Amino acid sequence: MMGVGKTTVGRLLAQQIGYGFLDTDDVIIKAVGKSINEIFVDEGEAAFRQLESDILAQVCAYTQLIIATGGGIVLKRENWGYLHHGLIVWLDVPVEILMNRLREDQTRPLLQDSHPEDKLLLLLEQRQSLYSQADLHITITETETPEQVATRIFTAIKSIIKTENSQQQN
Repeated sequence: MMGVGKTTVGRLLAQQIGYGFLDTDDVIIKAVGKSINEIFVDEGEAAFRQLESDILAQVCAYTQLIIATGGGIVLKRENWGYLHHGLIVWLDVPVEILMNRLREDQTRPLLQDSHPEDKLLLLLEQRQSLYSQADLHITITETETPEQVATRIFTAIKSIIKTENSQQQN
């Protein structure tokens, strides 16, 4: 979901494990030469979602790379095939914390609404069942730092890899 800290935590996690980092929104902005807001206004959400899928299709095969995606990337079925090239992490932040983080943020086209909290709740409701299909579900509290979240993810990834390796040996 927007505002959970995917980019910040992703960069920190990449540093911790020695991987590269990529944010699909940054790639889209560089490729198109417009902000996400401008793409939404000029071309619409469907065009943005297609750009997002195209970028994901190109980067998903890279190894040793942490990829932060837009929160709506889960909406297109085809993206799940791309996402499953790696480990999918859902950063779950309570909506009250998200609203505090996003209250002054004018860069989120889906929140340019007269009732942004209602819109955020609706988006979360629409996406929650999709997010729950992630390999890792990390619930973030208000007091946790991005560094602490990245460390928790790293620890969880190590335990998943150990479990998979021990199952393959049996």
